[in-house]
Amino acid sequence: MPRRKGISPVIATVIIVAVTIAVAIAVAFWMTGIVGLFTGAEKLEIVSINAAPTAGGWTITITVRNTGTTTTSIDSIYINGYLAFTTAAGANVLDCVNGLNPGLPVRLAPGDQANIVFNINQGACNLGANNRVFSATPGGSIEVKLHSTGGKEYPKLVVLP
Repeated sequence: MPRRKGISPVIATVIIVAVTIAVAIAVAFWMTGIVGLFTGAEKLEIVSINAAPTAGGWTITITVRNTGTTTTSIDSIYINGYLAFTTAAGANVLDCVNGLNPGLPVRLAPGDQANIVFNINQGACNLGANNRVFSATPGGSIEVKLHSTGGKEYPKLVVLP
C-alpha cells in the first residue's frame, strides 16, 4: 500500500499564521473605515472680526471657516456672554442688536467660509425688561461667541472704534 505524504507541520503552521495575519490586517482596515465614518471632528475658525462705525453704533462683520471634517451650523451668537441671536423661537435676547439679520443658522460644510453681519447699538444693552447687562461704548471691547449645533463655542474679542 503506497504511503501518502502531506505537508509538514512547519509548513502548515506558517500557512495558518500567514492567513491569520492577512485576516487581522483586513479587519484593521475595515474598522478604521468604520471609525472614520462616526468620528467627524467639528472645528470652526474665526478668520476675522471687524467693527465698523455707523450712525449710533457699529456693524460687526465676522468671517468664519469650517476647518473640521464634518458639516456644522452656527445656531446662536452671544455678546459678552448674553444671547444676541438664536434660531430658537421665543428666546430672550439683547435689545441692542438689530438691523442686519445674520441669517441663522449658518451651515458650513468642511472647507466652507461665511460672513456673519449684524449691528450693535451704542449705549446700554438690555436683556428683557430693561435689565441692563452691559454698555457698548467707543474704545470698549465686546466678546462675540459663536455657538454651533455640535454644542461647541468659538469666542473672539473685538474692540469698538
